[in-house]
Amino acid sequence: MSAISLRPYLPADADRCAEIFRASIEELASEDYSGDQRDAWAAEADDRAAFASRLGKALTLIALIDGEAAGFASLLGADVLDLLYVDPRFARRGVGAALIDALARLAEARGAERLTSEVSDTARALFERQGFVAQRRNLVRLADQWLANTTMTKRLAAPRADAPAPTRH
Repeated sequence: MSAISLRPYLPADADRCAEIFRASIEELASEDYSGDQRDAWAAEADDRAAFASRLGKALTLIALIDGEAAGFASLLGADVLDLLYVDPRFARRGVGAALIDALARLAEARGAERLTSEVSDTARALFERQGFVAQRRNLVRLADQWLANTTMTKRLAAPRADAPAPTRH
């Protein structure tokens, strides 16, 4: 099994991330969401400029296997795991876990005490294995479809007593 490496998102990654986004929704979520629901969800990548902007405004990491982008994930602010998608060809090979672990460490370094994510039914087991706990069920409207997801949180290490207080600007 090839090793997973991570690197920061670059604007040139936008098209590949959109491909991963669409393929992940279409193939990996097919048992949990209807075709119409998946189409509405995947349509979020139709506006490539808006999708690229969303990735660029967050701290987005690209997971690579043998030099190929296998997945991506985004940290919004200090404590929201906003996006996590894995190319189906690389599913169940540790890509999602590696991305979650890296973003949890970055969130902790940013001073977050917990990491929160709106998790699809498809990804819920992965997040549970990474220490996330379900908080509430949600219904989200995309186009003319309603999709269910779960708000999940992961408690990060408590701040050290000798750690400097965060600065406010």
